Amino acid sequence: MSFAKLEFFNPFSRSIKDRAAFNMLLRAIERGELNGTKRLFEASSGNTSIALAALSNILGVEFRAYLPKPTPKSTMTLLRVLGAEVLLTDFETIDQKMVEFVKEEARKHGAANLNQFENDDNFDAHYRFTAREIEEQLKSIGRKPDVLIAGIGTSGHIAGIARYLKERYETTVIGVVPAPGEKIPGIKPLQTGPKWVKDAKIDRVVEMTQKEAVEGVVKVARKDGLIIGLSSGAVVGAYEKLSEELDGTIVLVFPDDGFKYVEIFESHLGMT
Repeated sequence: MSFAKLEFFNPFSRSIKDRAAFNMLLRAIERGELNGTKRLFEASSGNTSIALAALSNILGVEFRAYLPKPTPKSTMTLLRVLGAEVLLTDFETIDQKMVEFVKEEARKHGAANLNQFENDDNFDAHYRFTAREIEEQLKSIGRKPDVLIAGIGTSGHIAGIARYLKERYETTVIGVVPAPGEKIPGIKPLQTGPKWVKDAKIDRVVEMTQKEAVEGVVKVARKDGLIIGLSSGAVVGAYEKLSEELDGTIVLVFPDDGFKYVEIFESHLGMT
């Protein structure tokens, strides 16, 4: 039997990134890393920047988002609604070059850079909170996590959840990434070097096309009435590919909903 963890119930970005953004900010404040600065710069393909923009407003901090070139217009619009400064870069994906570029930009302008791609508080948010929620929710119905299927972006959530579960159960972990030449917001090729992939002890990696991700979104929408995001659709597609091989209780992580990706849906559904 399969269960989906619906992370779009988080309030700020309507995504799993609220957890990482909140934990990174909280720990930075506790360590005094934001003392003396009222500016925050971050590289993000969408959800983390939205979460940080929202939280920065609460803290009275100016936020600048550095976005890769393929970022949906809807994401940029939401960031501007939140009052964030939006810089669309020429980077096709967030790789180490883009991460270093944003680090240097923050240094030059005297801004803080939490750097979700290298900040262990990202991983920690999912190890301490997301994974425990999954465990408790399954225990409440007398089940344990036999299989975890999740996308690989920064690798924070798949690694944090996987380490927690593997320490306590014999959980098989399946990671989902874009196929070569494909772009799926929220997940990235392993070649970009996600920091915590080794911590995840991933048993298998499944490559998905953007078309397959959209098909996963449509399948869930028309069966369950939920409009999930593209990385969630990719997770659904991976589950469909492997379902005959999987046994026990299967947990699918759905990081966000689909409302930021309407333009991509339009292009695949022949509406443009």
